[in-house]
Amino acid sequence: MAVDFQISTQLSQLISSEQAYAYGIVPISKENDVIVFKTKAPSIDLKEELKIVLGQDVELIEDSEDNINKYLSSNFRVNTTAKSQTFNYSTDFLERLLATAKQIGSSDIHFEAFEHKCRVRLRLDGKLKEYYIISTEEYPVIINKLKIRAGLDISEKRLPQDGRISIKSATEDFDIRVSSLPTLHGEKMVLRILSKDADHIQLDDLGFTDRELKTYQECVKKPNGIVLISGPTGSGKTTTLYATLKLLNDEKTNILTIEDPIEYTLEGINQVQLRENIGLDFSSTLRTFLRQDPDVIMVGEIRDVKTANMAIRASLTGHLVLSTIHTNSAWATISRLIDMGIPSFLIASTLNVSVAQRLVRKLCNDCKTKSPIQKNDYPTNFILDKELEEQYIPVGCPSCFYTGYNGRKAIYEIIPIDTTLLGHIKANDLEVDDYLNQKGIVTLKQNAINLVKDGTTSLEEVYALLNN
Repeated sequence: MAVDFQISTQLSQLISSEQAYAYGIVPISKENDVIVFKTKAPSIDLKEELKIVLGQDVELIEDSEDNINKYLSSNFRVNTTAKSQTFNYSTDFLERLLATAKQIGSSDIHFEAFEHKCRVRLRLDGKLKEYYIISTEEYPVIINKLKIRAGLDISEKRLPQDGRISIKSATEDFDIRVSSLPTLHGEKMVLRILSKDADHIQLDDLGFTDRELKTYQECVKKPNGIVLISGPTGSGKTTTLYATLKLLNDEKTNILTIEDPIEYTLEGINQVQLRENIGLDFSSTLRTFLRQDPDVIMVGEIRDVKTANMAIRASLTGHLVLSTIHTNSAWATISRLIDMGIPSFLIASTLNVSVAQRLVRKLCNDCKTKSPIQKNDYPTNFILDKELEEQYIPVGCPSCFYTGYNGRKAIYEIIPIDTTLLGHIKANDLEVDDYLNQKGIVTLKQNAINLVKDGTTSLEEVYALLNN
């Protein structure tokens, strides 16, 4: 029978990841204040040292080195590629949590309150994983500490609040966006880690095919017009925008951005933080931007008709406007703008390119395994490519912390607006599937299937895209 190497959150939080790896120990039970650890080489010296370090009685059980490594990789995630620990925090729980989240590449930290317990979950590669259980007595203290650091009102527990924490050290400089939400059993808080380091963001590395990259670059290098990127929250739209800004950024170009929040700082670009509580919203800031002699304007998101109208006005007066919008596909962006009340002739006059994107997890190259495709692996009404009889599936190994996946990749659907599509938009004729097929536009669904074919990801990971 296969061994289950997962241990409960209550056990894993008894020691830190550093302690687990340093001593080669895994907690498997705790009874009557005695912690039982598995280790490959139990000894009296190790037992006595752990009793001193942990301040509790311990028992040691021997297990194979292979099993201990699997336990460690499955339950204690550390960034093994980091050259050194970049933080010099105290032993305070919050400080250690922030350091751990940043080190392992987490994007969000969730604090959640329930009737009998509270928990902390971290989002890694787009998926949430429980990391800590907190008692209901300790939870309000931790929340108040967070609110104080984020500049929030600790006496206000009935209304949502938003704040920001800046972390600075000798080697790290990043911000954390904090959002609080009143729930039935206490306040839920979500911390979004915003890395200021944009050096690693390049268009070439995001996931464009060669043809898509060439098409996109041609569209964004036009002197005016609108470039719209669509997709749900967390699909990498902002990263694509920043990579585009890096491409356009030079001393001859005046670039202005209005963002919520500012996720990266880019030298040479004038970035404005949205502050709706004092009237600094997207549409009013765009109006001011037009008096700042801009060449390129980036608007974090088109949320309403006022912002859409201002973006179109900016593009009509000779500026290149980049923005994001929430739609399911690149062509659905046109329908969304028309539904918002934007005249179709204005959309046709200004839109350079519509892009849709998603993020998919990449299979771990060290452990992925070929498997025949079964009919229940894909949606009922989806017609599978006849060439696709096998797929790679996730297995799990120390390299991927036994998740089967390692990192993520963006997939795109890019529709440049040409003369024929202009005619369709002006005539409000949005049935253009045949023409897009004829032009060789590769959809999100087809790009997803291509990644399954070449073994980059699994059918399980792109299932939702096949179902559209």
